[in-house]
Formats: sequence, structure tokens, C-alpha cells
Amino acid sequence: MERTLSIIKPDAVGRGLMGDVIKRLESNEIHIIGMKMLHMTRSQAEGFYAVHRERPFFSSLCDFMSSGPALVMVLEGEDVIKRYRSLMGATNYKDAKEGTIRRDFATDIEKNVVHGSDAPETAAVEINYFFNSFEIMT
Repeated sequence: MERTLSIIKPDAVGRGLMGDVIKRLESNEIHIIGMKMLHMTRSQAEGFYAVHRERPFFSSLCDFMSSGPALVMVLEGEDVIKRYRSLMGATNYKDAKEGTIRRDFATDIEKNVVHGSDAPETAAVEINYFFNSFEIMT
């Protein structure tokens, strides 16, 4: 079984979309084995997105991700990284396929509702950024 990190971003939490996203996970046999709400500080957002530090969008991304509560989850399932990324849709919601989370709910490229890890190595780092072993069901 593979694991990945999911974040329901502040835009989606503020718009009451957590249940819609969770329903799609459950409907696709993606299991939530860890979950918590948090409000990232600017420093926490900068740490999480450090890989993007040199990108022009880094500052606005960190501002956005620290602008309100987010729901972070550890997801588990067969080939879950690939399956969840497909369910999320393209980063730019205008390029996302019909029926994906981002196509259906995003309002712009930054406020695109969800985050998901892109590889097993990234998932391990991202999961450990937010969760300890006692917070994940096995």
C-alpha cells in the first residue's frame, strides 16, 4: 500500500468543500488514515513549500497557504499517488479534465482546492512534515 499527503487548501475550507473532496476520496477507494485541521503560520508554509523558494509564485503561495485553516490528510491505497493526482486534475484548473476536483471547484491557479504529493519520496517528507507516527492509523 502506498501513502500520500493531501491538503484541502484554505480556499476550499472557507467555501465548505471539505466534505465534497472527502466524498470523492471515499468513492475512489482512497483511504484516509490520518487527518487534522491546522492554520499554518507563514514560517510553516515557507518550510513546506521550500522547494519552490526560487519560483516567482513562492511568496503569494505562502501568503495564501497561511491565510486560513487547511485540512491535511494522509491517504493510503494501491497506486494512491497516481490515482489521487488524477482525481485532483491539472494544477491549472482550466487545463484539468472534466470531473476532477480542480476543474469542478477551483477558482484560479493558486486557489486550486487541493495539494497532493507527486512521488513516494516527496510523500514521505510531506507526511512527516505534518504527522507523527501516533497520528497515522495503520
